[in-house]
Amino acid sequence: MARTATEHDIPELVRLRALLFDDLGGDFFNPGNAGDDWRDALARIFKRKLTDPDCRILVVDAGTGLAACGIGTIEQWFPGPHSRNGRIGHVIGMVTDPSYRRRGHSRAIMLGLLDWFRDRDAVRVDLTASHEAEPLYRRLGFSDHPDPLLCWKP
Repeated sequence: MARTATEHDIPELVRLRALLFDDLGGDFFNPGNAGDDWRDALARIFKRKLTDPDCRILVVDAGTGLAACGIGTIEQWFPGPHSRNGRIGHVIGMVTDPSYRRRGHSRAIMLGLLDWFRDRDAVRVDLTASHEAEPLYRRLGFSDHPDPLLCWKP
């Protein structure tokens, strides 16, 4: 059901990511001065990340485009007693087109990403969950994060 994204999918990946920001709303995710140039920058990053060994982009096809997508990345942090190798996974950009929701697409993508993280020896996988998606992630074994999250925006 889920497959690895290709360069051909980039326009749809950009469309789905824009839907995610629309869903999140607010001035942080949709500042009034954003313009559309972020979409071009995103397309360039997608093209580069498709071949990055520490990034995996999975998609589910729909009739004429994509129904859903999700991105997994692995970052090399410093090892410690809580992180034997410092390889920390992140799930970002999980989004399903509203007309394709509640069909198991996010679950299929998450299962594929979790297998990918295991194969790459990630010691932890972090994600930020929407209220609607949190039950799915908890069923897949995610729990509350031990660290408080703060943000600095220059």
